[in-house]
Amino acid sequence: MPSLKDLKARITSVKSTRKITSAMKMVAAAKLRRAQSRAEAARPYAEAMQRMLATLARSMAGRDGAPKLLAGNGRDQTHLIVSVTSDRGLAGGFNSNIGRATRRLIQQRQAEGKTVKLLPVGRKGADYLAREFREQILDRIPGSAGKDVPFSAAEALGARIAEMVERDEVDVVTLVFNRFNNVMSQTPTEVQLVPLALPTNDNVVGDGSEATYEFEPDEETILARLLPRNLQIQLYRAMLESAAGEQGARMTAMDSATRNAGKAIDQLTQKYNRTRQANITKELIEIISGAEAV
Repeated sequence: MPSLKDLKARITSVKSTRKITSAMKMVAAAKLRRAQSRAEAARPYAEAMQRMLATLARSMAGRDGAPKLLAGNGRDQTHLIVSVTSDRGLAGGFNSNIGRATRRLIQQRQAEGKTVKLLPVGRKGADYLAREFREQILDRIPGSAGKDVPFSAAEALGARIAEMVERDEVDVVTLVFNRFNNVMSQTPTEVQLVPLALPTNDNVVGDGSEATYEFEPDEETILARLLPRNLQIQLYRAMLESAAGEQGARMTAMDSATRNAGKAIDQLTQKYNRTRQANITKELIEIISGAEAV
């Protein structure tokens, strides 16, 4: 049985831990409001652009000279997977969920005989994938480290991916990230960026016919600027969703840790009081026994 001194030290230690987890919960809650508003504001624009270009990709399918960022290069051998996680832990299953989803996707592609390359964004995801797929990692892209996500980060990553596609270093690009639903829920999501996934029937306008686009000044000039921009926007949207999801997951995890610490303190305090009462009773028995012996 632990001594009173040991129990008191454990109670003090758990109380200190509860203060830390409670403070982290409040910090995450403060950061969540801003991150959530930015993620939700980016969705309509990113989704509308993705739908428009996906419809355009269908109309240009099979045409000679279609941009690679739109229709791919016609091959399906080398796959680039971009996974977005955080740089920090203490966020429940936020990072491990993306790690497992990326791992399943890699194994699926390798089972199909494909070559897989990885560009993990965020230290936690890179560390997770490096345990099993170190040779496939091209580079480790730093995450936001809990700060606001700058668009320049998505611009640099998008430019790098676009260059790899133009050089035929990769044939297919897939993005894996946590979509923010609410504080309690983040959904691992896969989005194919190159070639753009063709729209489903639900996304086709009108009576089933596809939208017709007129290009001004010309098709090549517009697409040359629009396609790299779309790639950057989809990456930026994923980073914003991940940033909001990280704070939501951390807030939930720290709230749970704080409540568990409170329960542990109550249990230890009860044990401390029982041990103290038992020691007092033992001392009284010894005193009474000694008095009777005299």
